[in-house]
Amino acid sequence: MRIVTWNINSVRLRLDQLARIDLALRPDVICLQETKVADPLFPRDALAALGYDQLAVLGQKSYNGVAIASRLPFEEVDNRNWCGREDCRHLIARIKGVELHCLYVPAGGDIPDPETNDKFAHKLDFLDALTQWFGNRGAPDRPMVLLGDLNIAPLASDVWSHRPMLRVVSHTPVEIEKMAALQESLGWVDAIRAFIPPSERLSTWWSYRAADWVASDRGRRLDHIWVTPDLAPRLTGAAVFADSRGWQQPSDHVPVLIDLA
Repeated sequence: MRIVTWNINSVRLRLDQLARIDLALRPDVICLQETKVADPLFPRDALAALGYDQLAVLGQKSYNGVAIASRLPFEEVDNRNWCGREDCRHLIARIKGVELHCLYVPAGGDIPDPETNDKFAHKLDFLDALTQWFGNRGAPDRPMVLLGDLNIAPLASDVWSHRPMLRVVSHTPVEIEKMAALQESLGWVDAIRAFIPPSERLSTWWSYRAADWVASDRGRRLDHIWVTPDLAPRLTGAAVFADSRGWQQPSDHVPVLIDLA
């Protein structure tokens, strides 16, 4: 089973790119974040035409939104809301006995201070709520995958320059600490770093502000795929599809994938 996650940054705007990604990567399951469309307007026919007969969506107009499209049948679909908000950030689907959690963690704004920045405070609260929920579940009764735009680059090699980025939202010590706690909640395994060593610099996001994203190369690894320890031995590959960042009108994120035996 090949699973892809991608912050598409508007599904209706990038249907052609989604088709190109499908052709290049041939996923069995693709998880999307920041779909930016209310559920009745989601382009279901376009996904069905690509062969994704199974579709779960959780969206709202103009902001946020997550979706899971699959060639394989869903066994169960659910969703969760956090911190008293219905902002469409967590969709769950069970496929072939594997429980997928498609997540879009809040970005957190520009100022890394929860006292003065409500968006940053919400991000930290969101991570705490997730950590508590997963931790309270205890040992999972089925293998699980957590994936999506987590909006945190935890390692020094996940950002273009470690020291200055420690003061920038997405790589601050408090965010890294919260992410580590979430990872420890079920002993999640970082599937991408299981194949691409932590010593190797890696990005999945490049800002639109750079006139030449390749030349500046100031990327961050914000998109992640984790698996529970029982699923780790079934990992056979992982990759980041950076080519799509160079397409016309791209998303600022690129797809990330894993293969499971």
